[in-house]
Amino acid sequence: MPRLTRSEATARATTVDVHEYDIHLDVTAEGDTFGARTVVRFDARPGAGTFLEFEPVEVHSIKLNGEPVPAGAVADGRLTLTGLAERNELAVTATMRYSNTGEGLHKYTDPGDGNVYLYQHLFINNAGRVLPAFDQPDLKASFRLRMTAPAGWRVATNGELVRQDDGEWEFAPTKPISTYLATLFAGPFHVCTDEHDGIPLAIYTRAALAGHLDAQAEEIFTITKQCFDRYHQMFDIRYPFGHYQQAFAPELNFGAMEYPGLVIFRDELIYRSAVTDSQREHRANVIAHEMAHMWFGDLVTMAWWDDLWLNESFAEYLGTRVAAEVTQFKDTWTTFAMQRKAWGLRADQHPSTHPVAPAEVGDSDEALLNFDGISYAKGAATLKQLVAWVGDEPFQAGLNEHFAAHAYGNATLADLLGALTKASGRDLGAWAEMWLRRPQVNTLRAEVSRDGDRYAEVAVVQTAPDEHPTLRPHRIGIGLFDRAPDGTVVRRERVEAEVDASGRTVVPALAGARAADLLLLNDGDLTYAKIRLDEDSTAAVPTVLPLIGDSLARAVIWASTLDAVVDGERSVAELVTLVLTALPVESEVVIVEDVLRATRSLVDRYATPETRPAALELVAQSADRLLAASEPGGSRQLAAARGLIGATVETARLGGWLAGEGVPDGLAVDDDLRWLILYRMVVLGSAGRAEIDAEFARDRSATGEQWAARCRAALPDAEAKAAAWQAIVGDASLSNRLAEMTASGFWQPEQCEVLTPYVARYFADMPGMMRIRSGMSAERVADYAYPEVMVDPETRRLAAELLAREDLDPILRRVVTDADDDLRRALTARF
Repeated sequence: MPRLTRSEATARATTVDVHEYDIHLDVTAEGDTFGARTVVRFDARPGAGTFLEFEPVEVHSIKLNGEPVPAGAVADGRLTLTGLAERNELAVTATMRYSNTGEGLHKYTDPGDGNVYLYQHLFINNAGRVLPAFDQPDLKASFRLRMTAPAGWRVATNGELVRQDDGEWEFAPTKPISTYLATLFAGPFHVCTDEHDGIPLAIYTRAALAGHLDAQAEEIFTITKQCFDRYHQMFDIRYPFGHYQQAFAPELNFGAMEYPGLVIFRDELIYRSAVTDSQREHRANVIAHEMAHMWFGDLVTMAWWDDLWLNESFAEYLGTRVAAEVTQFKDTWTTFAMQRKAWGLRADQHPSTHPVAPAEVGDSDEALLNFDGISYAKGAATLKQLVAWVGDEPFQAGLNEHFAAHAYGNATLADLLGALTKASGRDLGAWAEMWLRRPQVNTLRAEVSRDGDRYAEVAVVQTAPDEHPTLRPHRIGIGLFDRAPDGTVVRRERVEAEVDASGRTVVPALAGARAADLLLLNDGDLTYAKIRLDEDSTAAVPTVLPLIGDSLARAVIWASTLDAVVDGERSVAELVTLVLTALPVESEVVIVEDVLRATRSLVDRYATPETRPAALELVAQSADRLLAASEPGGSRQLAAARGLIGATVETARLGGWLAGEGVPDGLAVDDDLRWLILYRMVVLGSAGRAEIDAEFARDRSATGEQWAARCRAALPDAEAKAAAWQAIVGDASLSNRLAEMTASGFWQPEQCEVLTPYVARYFADMPGMMRIRSGMSAERVADYAYPEVMVDPETRRLAAELLAREDLDPILRRVVTDADDDLRRALTARF
């Protein structure tokens, strides 16, 4: 679809007022097209002209107020109208094309049973792939859907079902919603139903996952009900969209999407194999996140994409908070500190960094690029800091005033700040300027001087990058941790401190205090910043860290350590030694998983070919020790096994596990673990095409198909690499998920010799890939296919050549710019 500029959107919003889309889709025909008849009712300035987004395969009829519109009015993804009346009815009948990229009306065929499924994803500017639409967030309207579907299918959409008879499905009109929030899910899907507090509940998934959904539905419904109860306590306006359906769909680009009345999740969240508690926590967090969107994003929607954070930052903050408050998963803030903030910090330090709330987003393409760790995680961390500053009661009061003022409409940053300022009595203008309008991140370092065994002075030194020199106010906790006589570590005290923007803030409360074994800045993780410990505390980490009882404090220390390695302030050799010392006794599964994942990535990129094997062996030893110490059948055991599989070179041991030999007691070598083992064996050259084909024959499922694609791309021979590369850059028939899995398996640090020719191929071929894919699918394929393990000045030289092109796709420009920056860090820090 063509990009929509903000100036075009502003002009169109002053010209038209949209009331209703009445849509009839016929999806009974075979092939890659479907029929669509749409009636759009809207008011306009008499005599004016406008346009709708529209990308048909074939137009059969267009009438405006009963008069034919010439076929030439449809061009370049737009339908142009002239001579508008005050009241208008546009009727369009057309043939449209299904998508395989997760945009528009996505069509998927299950490789196991042959069933076909559809889901509609119009975000961010894809409404024109399904219907003629005024596709911008501030032109809300009611959507009424009718669908003709094959026998045996079910259909769900935002609106409630009115009638179903012999393949004809009719739904009630929705409340006013933005075009990108209109959705549907169709196919022979499996259903579980329930009810809570007057709200009808349903869960849908593919028939192939029916048994797994039946086993997991109770947990999903319980979390859904708990979240509804909490949001109804917090918000004055009850859930406003009637029924609440949750569909788990194949090949969704996002983790989930907040369609009002019908939230769609990626169906990997219906687990078919053993999972860790952190994976179940993740699903609970996503459920809470998407439900928060019913108010932030759906009831009140941003006026334009520059206020995307009004959707995502609030949902990220509230989802994490509410999941911790009311579900069985109480440690979501640990996950946030360990995982989500790391995502935000990395994005914020890239050359493409942007403010949480940028002053200007020029068009829809630029808006798509801002769906990143800044808009989600940094924004949520900023809100956590705001709540600590103004207090929770005024914060909630401000939100309720905001909802009341803008329900079923649109709002801006200024609207929200006005409501929060009124409720809190604080002027938030300066706070918003520092935290929302300016990019990049501060570093907070502990500066300590001692007088014997006591602190003479403790200060917090704040710095900022030269290119973004903003210093900010921070409210933080400072934890004092001591070794106790019984061998444990206790938090003696946590001091609250207000760090000002002067650059150096002395903490008077610690003057004269007995020096701690470890002094932790940002204990409680209240602020968004990079944290660096003082020298004595850094030296104490290997012995103190494993004994700290608070998982959030451990997460802050691990995150600080990993970030220091990324920045080259500490070495990978130090990191793997710490991992070997501290990780085998770590009890929080998400910390185990993230430390192993991040360490493996750093070893692959920061170690040289000569030093990598020894570093990787230490990672494998750490996972092996944890595996031996874990309770059989528990989450720690599974996390340790996965970490070991990813790091070990003992192919005989891995092969034994596949054969059922030498498997640790309680460890289920199920479908997903079998694929992970086979993948590692393929990378190491101890399994090949025959083994991949045999495993796919055994597991002929959607996940099996994706794993098989990844394994084939990981084969270490020239023929396999050539076939995989052609699929990545030239096969438009490959679905979004299969293309991504192929790209994710291609680059392996063990295979540098066979991969060397593809470094230049990436920079030569990727612009062409961007012409056969679009949106998020294109971005992910470009990212996964980047030669990140080829850490060499030549890779950077080729990147610079590509970035010098003036015609470079903006999505590809951003991917290459940021990946090149990561490569720069790796080259600087290599050991």
